[in-house]
Amino acid sequence: MIADPVLRLGVRNPTSLARLLLDQAGAGNVEAQARLGQLLLDGHGITKDGALALRWFRIAAAAGHLAAINMTGRCLEQGWGCTADLAGAAACYHRSAVGGLDWGQYNFANLLGQGRGVARDMAQALVWYQRAADQGHAKAMNLVGRFHEEGWEVEQDLDMAFAWFQRSALAGDFRGQCSYAAMLIRRGRGEEAAGWLVKATQTATPAFLVTIREAVKRLPGDGFLRVLAAIDGRLT
Repeated sequence: MIADPVLRLGVRNPTSLARLLLDQAGAGNVEAQARLGQLLLDGHGITKDGALALRWFRIAAAAGHLAAINMTGRCLEQGWGCTADLAGAAACYHRSAVGGLDWGQYNFANLLGQGRGVARDMAQALVWYQRAADQGHAKAMNLVGRFHEEGWEVEQDLDMAFAWFQRSALAGDFRGQCSYAAMLIRRGRGEEAAGWLVKATQTATPAFLVTIREAVKRLPGDGFLRVLAAIDGRLT
C-alpha cells in the first residue's frame, strides 16, 4: 500500500490515488484509511472535507494506527471538521505519544507547555520534546534547545542549546535554522548566520518571514541584504 509505485501514482495522478485509497479504505485497509483522511483534509485529488477526513482518521485510530490517532488530535485541536476539543486532542496526542510516534510526542508536549487541554507542566513537556528529538524530530530538537537556552526546567546551558539548534537546523526546521543563526550571531559568526537565515526563508511560513526580517537587522555586512532579498523573493 505504501510502495513507491503508489506514491508515484499520487504525484502523477492524485485523483487516481484518491480512488485507490477509497477502495482500499472501504475494504478495511487501515493504512489506506489514514492516508485517505489526509487526502480529504488537504483536498488532494479529492474534494476537501474535514468532517469526512476526521471520520476516516477515527476509523484508523480505532485500529491503533498511531499517525491516525495523532491526526484525530490535530482535527480536534484545530476544529477541522468538528468543534474544537482541546481535552480530546490532548488525549489523542498522549495515546500516540505513548505509542512512540514522534509527532504525537511533539504535539502533546506543545499542549503541556501551553496548558491547553491539559494542566500546564513544563517538566513533562521537556520529557516529551526530548523523546521526539531523540527520534530525529527537527521541530522538537529546536524546542529542546529553547529549554536549555532559557533555563526552563534545566540549568541554563548555552552550549547545549547551540548543539540542539544546530541539529534542528541541519534537519531542516526553519525555526531551528533561525535559532541557530541567532546563536551564531552571538558568537560573531555573522556570515554563517546569514546563510542559515537564507535557508530558513525557503520553507518558513509567510508570518515567520516577518520574524526573520527583524532578526536580520543584527547581521553585519551584506548578510542583511542577502537575507532581505531571499525574503522578498518568497513574498513576491
